[in-house]
Amino acid sequence: MKAVLLVVFIGTLTFAIAEISGDAVLKKQIGKDEASITTTSRVAGAIHSFKFRVQEYIDSFDHGRQLQSASNLNMGKKFIPEVFNPTEAGSEFDGKGQKSSSKLLFLEVKNDELITKNQMAFWIRPGMKSQGNLAYNTAELSNHLLHKQVRFGFMGLEQVLDYRVTFSVPEKEGHTYAQFETLTGYMPWEFQQFLRWNPEQKKLVPLDKQSGEQPFPVVFATEDGKHAMGVVSLEKKSKGMTGPGYGRFYFPNDKVVKWNCVYRLQNKDGLNPGDYSFRMLVPFGTIAEVENTIKSILEKVNE
Repeated sequence: MKAVLLVVFIGTLTFAIAEISGDAVLKKQIGKDEASITTTSRVAGAIHSFKFRVQEYIDSFDHGRQLQSASNLNMGKKFIPEVFNPTEAGSEFDGKGQKSSSKLLFLEVKNDELITKNQMAFWIRPGMKSQGNLAYNTAELSNHLLHKQVRFGFMGLEQVLDYRVTFSVPEKEGHTYAQFETLTGYMPWEFQQFLRWNPEQKKLVPLDKQSGEQPFPVVFATEDGKHAMGVVSLEKKSKGMTGPGYGRFYFPNDKVVKWNCVYRLQNKDGLNPGDYSFRMLVPFGTIAEVENTIKSILEKVNE
């Protein structure tokens, strides 16, 4: 775990505070090709870059466009997206800047695994609005923690990220509804071929670019089919929880595309504070390789 030393002066007292570096790389040799994950301090240890066969798969533009996780909650009020929105990489205010409002608490690359723990910033600051809606949060930094573990490979399959996240929801916030964006990937503009898994045909089929969710794993690919990435959730069943929903979003004005995997939890008597854990698998490679990987994943987990 890397750290830099900050020296803080208060009156005649001097304090040394270790600030954790978010700069790390996790690499994997797959045949003759190298896959690499890069995290940065700029986005508080979120995944800034994923490369395979020289192709960049992530459009890390501001502090929202990463391979990252976020949650949306309601404080017992009407649920409105983004008004109480802890986000791993930082806030909207951070923009294209070099610092994140989120706080990295731990980072380690060990035994071929990336592990981070992050105190997530709210996407919008107190007093700000998102699409005309005023923020519910009264602080810039939330008390919500995000712990992730990422490694290459799953049950003998090499071209897949095994991606586990745990959201820690604090006590006494009064939530009755939570939307966990367990993982989202903002991808470069050239990934404009949208596909979804067809369970009857056991193959990928075209998916329109109409923004929204549907219940089957999604894949984004370049038009030539040489580069593709998707997401498959290992479903969890618990009372009051729905999902996974697999979203796809097409932003022509910003020249970026986005996929996500979402779960929702509702309890009119109040959500229990504590940890909520999810596991996603992210296959990558050519369209044919991703299709075969998804098929193998579903066969293995359903055995």
